[in-house]
Amino acid sequence: MTWREIAAAAGQVPPETTQQAVGYPALFVLVALGALVPVIPTGALVSTAAVVAFHHRAPLLGLLLVFAVAALAAFAGDVALYWLGQRGVRSRGGSRWLERLRVRATPERLEQARTKLREHGAQVLVVSRLVPAGRIPVMLACLLSELPLRLFARGDGPACLAWAATYGLIGILGGSLFAEPWKGVALAVGLTLVISVGPALWRRVRG
Repeated sequence: MTWREIAAAAGQVPPETTQQAVGYPALFVLVALGALVPVIPTGALVSTAAVVAFHHRAPLLGLLLVFAVAALAAFAGDVALYWLGQRGVRSRGGSRWLERLRVRATPERLEQARTKLREHGAQVLVVSRLVPAGRIPVMLACLLSELPLRLFARGDGPACLAWAATYGLIGILGGSLFAEPWKGVALAVGLTLVISVGPALWRRVRG
């Protein structure tokens, strides 16, 4: 096959196919990294991906893939972070992963997470994934309570599914309100920022 034939064949590949081939692995990597290093706006990423999928030729399939990839990536990142935290708990010298969790969890939120964990068990993980800044204190409470990785994963699975569905629905809302994808993306990102930053700002204003 000549270079001209290769170029002609490449030109016949739909642009959406190329976007999906690159986009879904990138979404998985970024969401998983965001679970390990909580500075990446993973919710906004999922909502943006849902907006783009909503405007594809096969929106249902695209949205299902966004949901599955986001949930799986979040679960993989959470389990990896919990496993690293367990190593830090067992280590005499600690670990940088455990220290990062401690820094991000205030004593008040950590005590609240411990209380909820005692009352509701691993089910509190579902709520912690949906509440802004709620995941790290609950995860740290699980680590300090020496909750086995198996039980953590059992509770974290439904939590990641609910999280991916929530931000996916935000993306569907943005995609359905506007014909232009960029407007839907702007709305979805704005809503995720309000959800993420709004409660903290409200607590600061009240304080």
